[in-house]
Amino acid sequence: MGIEVSGKLHTIYETKQVSERFSKREFVLEMADNPKYPQLVLFQLTGDRVTQLDDHRVGDEVRIEFSLRGREWKSPQGDLKYFNSLDVWKLEAGRSNARARSSSQGGNGFRSSGALNDPRDAEIPPRGDDDFRRSTTDDDLPF
Repeated sequence: MGIEVSGKLHTIYETKQVSERFSKREFVLEMADNPKYPQLVLFQLTGDRVTQLDDHRVGDEVRIEFSLRGREWKSPQGDLKYFNSLDVWKLEAGRSNARARSSSQGGNGFRSSGALNDPRDAEIPPRGDDDFRRSTTDDDLPF
């Protein structure tokens, strides 16, 4: 299922190496279809797609294409849980960002540095104990 949305990058997390062959990078997109009630939605990039965020920073307008994924997981105690993820396939600069970068950087529309340049990028909010997306050594979640 392919879905497209646009919005402003609200938070960008560092890449996590989940296993030897699997890495992921999460980010939060602020979608302001209704400015009075903006939606903050968590998306993820996986594998070699994690680098798609390298040329972007918090506050940038972006357009993404993603798939809605869901899975079932049974804990060792027998509890059944369901998880959803929004897996991004394509992330590109929004129109206003592309024009601004193109005029200020010689036409290619992107910064050459892969570093996170916004000081707010270093402030990753703490995640609560009830966050099932985290990876711990005592669980058998595949992500």
